[in-house]
Amino acid sequence: MDIITARDLTVGYGRTEVLRDLAFAIPEGLITAVVGVSGSGKSTLLKTLAGLLPPLGGGFEFAGSPVDYRSEASLGRLYARIGVLYQDGALLNGLSLYENVALPVRMHYPELPEAVVRDMVHAGLAQVEMAGSAEKFPSELSGGMRKRGALARALVLDPHVVFCDEPSSGLDPITSRLLDDLLLRLKESFKMTLVVVTHELRSIERVADRVLLLNDGGLRYAGDYADLAASDDGFIRTFFLRKGHHDDA
Repeated sequence: MDIITARDLTVGYGRTEVLRDLAFAIPEGLITAVVGVSGSGKSTLLKTLAGLLPPLGGGFEFAGSPVDYRSEASLGRLYARIGVLYQDGALLNGLSLYENVALPVRMHYPELPEAVVRDMVHAGLAQVEMAGSAEKFPSELSGGMRKRGALARALVLDPHVVFCDEPSSGLDPITSRLLDDLLLRLKESFKMTLVVVTHELRSIERVADRVLLLNDGGLRYAGDYADLAASDDGFIRTFFLRKGHHDDA
């Protein structure tokens, strides 16, 4: 079953179209990698799917229901069912890790007793192997620990989909590999759906079940990662055989 279905989706800023007339589906329980050259619109697309940037045209359905950016109720339902891991983690420095992870719970369910909030926060931290770091502040955590803490915040509401924007950005190769392994465990253990924006070829190879390849304002490829090897498209072959790349803007 597909959790997200986009039809004629155009995204961008103001009158500037970055991606036009996209049609794709994101299946449940798999990791979909959103990839492309620098400036191709990966992060722009993610912002739209996460309810942070209104589309310029077309739209998408989430769990079978159209997402209406003009409706606070529609966006509220979307926000309550997704988690977002931002590129820099975006933990608030003045709050402990516990309080950072508790933020979405307090925002969406202010009526919950503190005991329930505490159980949810500790469950989220346990999922990312950070159970002993609840009272630490972001400045006391390594880069990899901050990313895992931010991932715990994205997981705390047991979302249908987790969006990850360049999760390996700023991490050394070993820590990046450990984070990839964590994403795979979340998918396999909890049947979690993840949408991962990345430029890291090794990460794509390790974690991706599906790929959305953006190029020249559109969608160049949408399908299984395993099928890419059989493609005779010169751009696709060059992209996935290249040795390195820069971050998306």
